[in-house]
Amino acid sequence: MGRSVFSHFLILSNTSPRFPSSMLRGQIPSRYFKKPEQIHPRNLPSGLGSTSFRCRCSVALPETNSSSESSSSSSSSPISAVKKRIVSGVQPTGSIHLGNYLGAIKNWISLQDNYETLFFIVDLHAITVPYEPKQLSESTRNTAAIYLACGVDTTKASVFVQSHVRAHVELMWLLSSATPIGWLNKMIQFKEKSRKAGDENVGVALLTYPVLMASDILLYQSDFVPVGADQKQHLELTRELAERVNYLFGGKKWKKMGGRGGVIFKVPEPLIPPAGARVMSLTDGLSKMSKSAPSDQSRINLLDPKDVIVNKIKRCKTDSFPGLEFDNPDRPECNNLLSIYQLVTGKTKEDVTEECREMNWGTFKPLLTDALINHLHPIQVRYEEIMSDSAYLDRVLVEGATKAADIADATLNNVYQAMGFLRK
Repeated sequence: MGRSVFSHFLILSNTSPRFPSSMLRGQIPSRYFKKPEQIHPRNLPSGLGSTSFRCRCSVALPETNSSSESSSSSSSSPISAVKKRIVSGVQPTGSIHLGNYLGAIKNWISLQDNYETLFFIVDLHAITVPYEPKQLSESTRNTAAIYLACGVDTTKASVFVQSHVRAHVELMWLLSSATPIGWLNKMIQFKEKSRKAGDENVGVALLTYPVLMASDILLYQSDFVPVGADQKQHLELTRELAERVNYLFGGKKWKKMGGRGGVIFKVPEPLIPPAGARVMSLTDGLSKMSKSAPSDQSRINLLDPKDVIVNKIKRCKTDSFPGLEFDNPDRPECNNLLSIYQLVTGKTKEDVTEECREMNWGTFKPLLTDALINHLHPIQVRYEEIMSDSAYLDRVLVEGATKAADIADATLNNVYQAMGFLRK
């Protein structure tokens, strides 16, 4: 099940892509060239500022703390009658773990109250690497059930499967014709995976993977895409591609083709979740929690039974410093475990600091274990209920895909028209 689709954007090269002259239809003005800071993702600091991405987004997620102040602020939403739109999703590969949940899905629950939200299972992305076909369908259903078990409300959000809305693939092909190959060749993840596996073992889909990601977002005219603070630059390819297509085919050119003119795609902004969205490995506080890590001991899976959680926390990596504290660069594991405790209890950072300052690991680990078990138990119970009612789950996915397709088809028809296709 694994990574959030918009938190696993293939990492851009240290050098921002450029439009090759051979790809241009006339000279594109300089304002369409983006120059994000040259930051290698592996060297990103935990408190990354906004200099790496020209983010104009001023939207903040609702507070997750259960104070009266936060309750009143969430009830008086600043959103206008026409809600802003947000899309996000998770791959149906591996197991959905605590990092996926705290970094993405848990935040969706707050977002769905104030935004128009579409949450989908990105099964088309799952086949870009070797996979077991017989497991894909099962994993897709499991992921959808976890969305609902975690609190995604189908009266507020559309939940669907990516491949059930065919416009994703169609738009990807259209966008591929406008995507310079040089942009894709510079993607670090593609270069690393192809180098390890060899060209004979890497499919073309791994190279064009970012274009499908762009399609996922642009199809729905998304205003915001939830991404981690360390992943803001991953959205840059989508933004550049949107502006490129708008320039090449939009405006007066589109109007001459019989369209309304103006922009074809809305250029999305990153929406940065609250601190703590980046959950690290239990065996290495400097590495992000990941389903691809070889040891299951490195992560807490949402469906882990009680005894497994107890064992993983008991054996997780710690340090020999006295007391417990946040934000000490020499204590990454300490910061990670305190952050997890803060997020699953809903306490403030200040409260956790005060509560745990004088604790040792022998006292804190059972406390964290109980908090995790108590937080995940209702999700696990609800998951079993949903999985036992296949008709309900099927109905949710059909209804979600129908709503999503209405939006996606409108965008796709505009693109076909602007690009000059003869429509039947």
